[in-house]
Amino acid sequence: MDSSQQEQIAMLMTKERRPAIRTLHGWAIFVLDEAGAIRECEEHGWMQDRADPHARERALDSARRDPPAGVSPEAAAAAIAEVLDSIGDTCPECPPTD
Repeated sequence: MDSSQQEQIAMLMTKERRPAIRTLHGWAIFVLDEAGAIRECEEHGWMQDRADPHARERALDSARRDPPAGVSPEAAAAAIAEVLDSIGDTCPECPPTD
């Protein structure tokens, strides 16, 4: 297959591939980030809960609708909830803002 054919095939692909995720926890972080429910501290890299109920619901809906292979929708939603429960809304290394 020459490069012209490869470009044509690439143009036909309509769905972007998701990156390979090695653990259910890592997958849940990816889904939460994609939904805008969490963000990363730019300075220290800690995940922070954005406390956005709509983004949380988008992440839970996505988890139930498209769980990883071999994982039930209920287990996927539980993984999302577990990650949310494990992070705070502030970075533990950033100074408090008064």
